[in-house]
Amino acid sequence: MKSRTILALCGVACLSLAGCSRETPPQDNVRPAVVRTVSLADTSQLSVYAGEVRARHEADLAFRVGGKVVERVVTLGARVKKGDLIARIDPQDVELNAEAAKQQVIAASADLALAKAEFDRTKSLADQHFVSGSVLDQRRASLLAAQARLQQARAQADVASNQSGYSRLLADRDGAITATPVDAGQVVSAGQAVVRIAASNEREILIYVPEQRINTVVAGTAVAVRPWAAQDQVFNGVVREVAASADTATRTYSVRISVPKADDKLALGATAAVVFPTTQKSRVILPHGALVQQGGASSVWVVGSDNVARARPVAVGAWREDGALIEGGLANGDRVIVVGAHRITAGDKVKPVPEATPVALDGKR
Repeated sequence: MKSRTILALCGVACLSLAGCSRETPPQDNVRPAVVRTVSLADTSQLSVYAGEVRARHEADLAFRVGGKVVERVVTLGARVKKGDLIARIDPQDVELNAEAAKQQVIAASADLALAKAEFDRTKSLADQHFVSGSVLDQRRASLLAAQARLQQARAQADVASNQSGYSRLLADRDGAITATPVDAGQVVSAGQAVVRIAASNEREILIYVPEQRINTVVAGTAVAVRPWAAQDQVFNGVVREVAASADTATRTYSVRISVPKADDKLALGATAAVVFPTTQKSRVILPHGALVQQGGASSVWVVGSDNVARARPVAVGAWREDGALIEGGLANGDRVIVVGAHRITAGDKVKPVPEATPVALDGKR
C-alpha cells in the first residue's frame, strides 16, 4: 500500500515536470520607438538690409584749365540747374594767352602775304627766264610754309579762345552739390575736382550683403524701400547692380537698388531699409541619435504603414548643436525614429510612440 502511494506521487511529479519543460510559442519581436512625423512646407521670409540713399548719377566737376580760384558760388547742399555758375578762376592768364594767339594769327597772315608777293615776283621773272627754276621752287616752298603757319596760328587761337571760356565752371546737369573740396583762394590744376554734383533725376540705395547670402540677390529683383525717417512710406525698387567681388576688408558685396520714382522724396545721405522677399525650402532638424551610418552614408529609420523600420539615406546639410540639418531624402509625412535608432535593424517591426510620450528603450512603459 505504501509503495503504491509512492509510485502515484512519482507519476504526478513527472507529469508536473513535463508540463514545466514545455516550450512557449515564439512571439513577434516588436520594439517600441519614438517617432517624429516630418512636415515640409515652403516658408516666406523677409531679408532686410540697411542702406544709404545716393544719386544714381554723380560726378566731380573740374576746370579744364589751371589757375587760382577767385570765387566759388555754390555751397554744400545747394540746388543747381544746368548752366548755373559754380566757380571762377582768375581769367587773366587765359585772356593773355588768347590775345597772344590772336597776334600770332596776325603775324602769320603778314608772313603769308609776303611769301605770296615774293612767289608772284619770282614766277614773273622765271617766265621771262631771268631766274632759274630752283629759285622759283624755293619761293613756292616758302609760300606753302607760310600758309601752314597761318593755319596753325588760327587753330591755336581757337584753343586759346575756348580756354578763355573755361575760366567759368558751369553745372552740366540739374542736381545738388554733395561735396566742395576746393575753396576760393586755392590754386587748382586742370581736372582737379572743385565740387561734386548729384543728379536729381533718380535715386538709388547702396547696401552691403554678406557673402553667405549674396547668392539670393539677383539683378532685376523687385524690392521694397522704406526710409527710416518715414516708415509709413514704401517705394518700389529694383536691384540694378551686384558687385562681382567682395570687399577685401568687410567680405561683403555692394548692391545698388534703383528707385526710379523717388526723386527728391528720398533725401541724399539718408538711411533706408531694403526688404527682400524670399521663399525658403523648409528643412528638418533631427536629433543626432536619429542618424545611423550605413555604407559610409548617413541614414535614418523610416517607419512604414506596416510599422516596419527601413533605412533611408538622407543628405545632411550641417551638424548643429541642436541636431542634424536634413536637406534631402525625406518626404512630407515620413515617420522617422528619433529615439532608439541604434537598437533597430532592417526589417524590425516597431511600435511607434509619439515623440511627446515617455518610453523606455527596453520596451517597458
